[in-house]
Amino acid sequence: MTATDRRLEATILELLDKRAATATICPSDAARAVGDDDWRDLMEPARCAARRLVADGVVDITQGGNVVDPSTAKGPIRIRRHLP
Repeated sequence: MTATDRRLEATILELLDKRAATATICPSDAARAVGDDDWRDLMEPARCAARRLVADGVVDITQGGNVVDPSTAKGPIRIRRHLP
C-alpha cells in the first residue's frame, strides 16, 4: 500500500467525521482532497480505499441508500460510516 492509499483512507474517515453519522460522501470527495487538480486519476484508488475500509468494518458502501457488496457494485457509490 502506498502513501497515497493511506492518505485516501485517512481522508475518507476525516470527511465522514465532519458529517452526521448517517451522512455519505462520494469517493470523488476524497480524491479531490488528496489529488487537487489531478483528482480524476485517484478515483479508482479512492474506491479501493473505501473497499479496504469496508473489509475493516469501518465503512459501508451504498447505492440508492442501500448497503451493497463493494466487490460487485457497479456505477456511482457512496461511502458512510458503518452503522451497528
